Amino acid sequence: MATSKLPILALPHPLILLPASRFTMPVSKEIGETLLSLIEESDALPIVAAIPLTTSTTSPNVDPTLAEWGTAARVLRLVKPPARNPRQPYLVSLHGLTRVRLIHMSTKKISGEDLLSLPIHDVEYPPTEKVPTPEAVEKFKQSALRLLDRLAKDSVQQTRKEGYNKIASMLDDITDARTPWMADVLIGSINGEYNDKLAVLGTPDAEARLQLATEIFIKQASISEVSKKIASAVDESLSKQQKEFFLRQQLAAIQRELHVLQRSNGGSLAGQNSPTPSEAGGGGSSELDDDEQHEADDMAELKKKIEAMEPGSEERKMGVREWRRLKRIPAGSVENGVIRSYLEWLTCVPWPNSAPTAGATTTVQLKDRSFLANARSQLDADHFGLEKIKKRLIEYLAVVRLKELNAEKEALEDQRKADAAAVAAEAKAKAEADADGNAAGEGTEEKSTAVVPYDPNQAQKLTQIARPLPRAAKKNIKGPILLFVGPPGTGKTSLGQSVAKALNRPFQRISLGGVRDEAEIRGHRRTYVASGPGLIVQALRKAGRNDPVILLDEIDKIGQSNFHGDPGAALLEVLDPEQNHTFNDHYINVPIDLSQVLFICTANSLETISAPLLDRCEIIQLSGYTYDEKMHIARRFLLPKQLKANGLDASHITITEPALLHIATRYTREAGVRSLERAIGSVVRYKAVEWAEYLDATSQEGSSADASAVTGQKDRQVVVSAKKGYDRVVEEHQLEKILGIARWDGEEREREERRGVVYGLVVMGQGEGGILPVETIALPGTGRLKLTGSLGDVIKESGELALSWVKTYAYDLHITNSRSEDALKVPEPIDIHLHLPAGAQKKDGPSAGIAMTCAFVSLLTGACVPTNIAMTGEITLRGRVTPVGGIKEKVLGAHRAQITKVILPWANRKDVEHDVALEIRNEMEFVFVRTVREALEAAFGKGVLGWRRDTVLLESRL
Repeated sequence: MATSKLPILALPHPLILLPASRFTMPVSKEIGETLLSLIEESDALPIVAAIPLTTSTTSPNVDPTLAEWGTAARVLRLVKPPARNPRQPYLVSLHGLTRVRLIHMSTKKISGEDLLSLPIHDVEYPPTEKVPTPEAVEKFKQSALRLLDRLAKDSVQQTRKEGYNKIASMLDDITDARTPWMADVLIGSINGEYNDKLAVLGTPDAEARLQLATEIFIKQASISEVSKKIASAVDESLSKQQKEFFLRQQLAAIQRELHVLQRSNGGSLAGQNSPTPSEAGGGGSSELDDDEQHEADDMAELKKKIEAMEPGSEERKMGVREWRRLKRIPAGSVENGVIRSYLEWLTCVPWPNSAPTAGATTTVQLKDRSFLANARSQLDADHFGLEKIKKRLIEYLAVVRLKELNAEKEALEDQRKADAAAVAAEAKAKAEADADGNAAGEGTEEKSTAVVPYDPNQAQKLTQIARPLPRAAKKNIKGPILLFVGPPGTGKTSLGQSVAKALNRPFQRISLGGVRDEAEIRGHRRTYVASGPGLIVQALRKAGRNDPVILLDEIDKIGQSNFHGDPGAALLEVLDPEQNHTFNDHYINVPIDLSQVLFICTANSLETISAPLLDRCEIIQLSGYTYDEKMHIARRFLLPKQLKANGLDASHITITEPALLHIATRYTREAGVRSLERAIGSVVRYKAVEWAEYLDATSQEGSSADASAVTGQKDRQVVVSAKKGYDRVVEEHQLEKILGIARWDGEEREREERRGVVYGLVVMGQGEGGILPVETIALPGTGRLKLTGSLGDVIKESGELALSWVKTYAYDLHITNSRSEDALKVPEPIDIHLHLPAGAQKKDGPSAGIAMTCAFVSLLTGACVPTNIAMTGEITLRGRVTPVGGIKEKVLGAHRAQITKVILPWANRKDVEHDVALEIRNEMEFVFVRTVREALEAAFGKGVLGWRRDTVLLESRL
């Protein structure tokens, strides 16, 4: 900090001189003569330290007390009293330059005689001011403009009104670095309280001074508005005939303002002993009363939101234009209601600069070093398993955090470069000024360097005030469009909630199931009756921020194209990261930035989603849960949830591990866990009935032990078990009485080795996998193939392809005695009937070639395939096995059906390694085959089928 010695000029109470302010005050003859001598001794206008007195000097026995902070002021003018009236005081004009603080003083109380001689004391200048943050600057400007607007409206003189309007226009164009200077100017200009001005003078930090000035301006504007509102309310209702009516209206206006203040403070005045509106004659205090006042409050709130929008933006221009139309249209017209509804929607959309602190909490959380660890813990706490999906979500969160840190680093680097450039420019300007001063000579009145020496720190501070603040680069973190695809009950929707919790963002869910109108996505145009915005804008309004997590649920069940438009095509702009920064809702009709929104879509299948829409999404498969994962999920999530929903706790029910596994395997064979949750809920409700009946029985007996069980003490389990009236343990043998007969109990027992029966792997309609027997029988006929089971064209072709391959290699498999014989006509002509059970379900797809081939070979050779073997894969005419899809779903379905050996195409081995859990791979045997012969050996066993010779697979090379 720079220090110097300055004469101390005491300002009588309650005068305060702020930097950049001027005023003229009378001084005594002694002080005037001392100032005159200073002017005569110095070549330039002298500089004094104008220190305010915090106590009045009217009391003769009380010494005046100097404030700690003052202002270094230049003496612009000194007027002597006229000779004809020497008793008049001197008049001195001061111009405030900068803040100073008194140092090296043992006490601030000095005698009045010492102050008359302008004693010289050490003062220090405040350190270099930092440029305030944009948030503080924006709040300061809003409060200052509000106060200036109120002062201009309340001013009677036209010159004062024009002066306030000019200051308001200067405030709009001023840079961020000059706002502390403007705060001093405004505080010195307004008619504020003494303590407020003294507090501003004693605040050298620019950021803190702006915040203090903002509070003072808000207080002054609120006082002025309330006073004006009460006065106008009284004037409008003033009756010339009744003085009593005037007094009642004034009392009602005061009570109304007190009620509004109490409501805005959240009821902080409720505990005070203030009269209620009914006691004061103002009527009841219902929120439905006083419609006119509420209408005025709503309109003021609407105007405040429009003013908070970014100047020059599209949304602000639209809001100002519609606001002007609203003021011109009568309140009772239909058009007035339409425009007002539009303005309410327009101002409720979270625009980027309408709420500067909207994402402050998220930004601080992203900078936390434990952010990723906390996010991982959040995902693990909400979901068990799903490692691949969690990995992808952690990758996204890491990218968001790195981009945030890089944006902050770039902003700091830009500010450092700007500081260096400003220092260089200041040094150059000083060198040029020194050169000009040496050429022109010294001793001019304009120079003040003779009084105050050049201070580099002070010069750097002035340079930083003069230059604009470098703004941080705008964040451009484009959220990916994640599409979770999987069967119902696998946790797709709850994953979106977990991501929102990890990011500390609001979560909104949009259900697209059955949406068939394009306007539900993009909004209705304002020309229609009862028009409104689309689902996207509605979700943004509920979220209150421009970066929420929006879940588009059931995107595969959206309506198809019709005369209402194509809602799926309307989503193309929403889900395209290159276009959604200017999303156009037909109702709002102003581009909305959706680039900061994290969209998460869910679907059960991909068949009904259009290709362009699918291309914009990053597909993440959720195949289903293993039995081990289901057991963990049931223990950690499902059972506590059902206990809480049915009024019990963990001390009332204990489900054994065999019983829980029996529920998962025998009653709820599915990919998700919804049926498992329903089954557990049935068990819990059954035990809840037993517990309620036991409580009713024990309450009638009235024994002390029973009473302790009713009151729910910690030892009630001991009492209950002693009475043997309630058993909290659920065993496996009790499930049939509780849940009924097991649904899949018979299928496991009926699975036996039979000629012509092979088990294939399928993926069902909802995405869960399973096994499906391929049944074949031989019957007298003419050598035809009959296919049944509601089969599609592709799977029928697979059956014909498998039969052709078997006929080709019938001689090698010892089915025929010569290569020219037909396996279906020698020794007797037969037909083969191939059937896939569950004929009511449609079946299609290229994945049944191996199973059909093995079934034909088993039927014609008599060899049987063990029931613990299942297979999938397509074949070609050359005998190659081609890869298929849905490997994870099929493997999990086989595991649920207690299959121990799975035959898969060689090209699908990486799918097993990456998608199938390790505990499943350890419990099952996987055989990967390249040719049909390898598949037959894996299915029937090596050496079971006697081949006449080794078949060599040849390919033509043309």
